[in-house]
Formats: sequence, structure tokens, C-alpha cells
Amino acid sequence: MMPLAMMPEGKVSKIISINAGRSLVNRLKSMGFIENSFLRVKKDNMGALIVDLNGCNYALGKGMASKIMVQECTQ
Repeated sequence: MMPLAMMPEGKVSKIISINAGRSLVNRLKSMGFIENSFLRVKKDNMGALIVDLNGCNYALGKGMASKIMVQECTQ
């Protein structure tokens, strides 16, 4: 298990938990970042990640991405 911010580009991972305050957790859940969802890091810019979640692209800052704990999926 590792923070989403450390996941390499192109890797598919599963959301395990979100370790943040209630406000951020609710915001992320409303965007579809819920436990057991699968996502893929499309691009890792120095300050942000572009992730594909359920066919939608989201830009997340590294601080926010570091609060999302994921597990890499082997394919």
C-alpha cells in the first residue's frame, strides 16, 4: 500500500482508503474516489497527477494525492 502520489505513470491501482479530513473525503467521494475503485495514473507532472477514474480525467495536487492510499494491481 502506498500513497497515490508515489504511483508511477501508466500503473493501475485500487483505492484502499482516504486519510484526510471529512471535507476532503466528501469532496473526493463526490468525484468517484471511493474504496475499491480502480484508477490509472496517466501523467505525473511535478506538481500534479492526471488520473483516469471511471473514464474521467482528474487533476490532483500532490498533497491531495498523498492522502489517497492505493494498492498496485497486477495484470
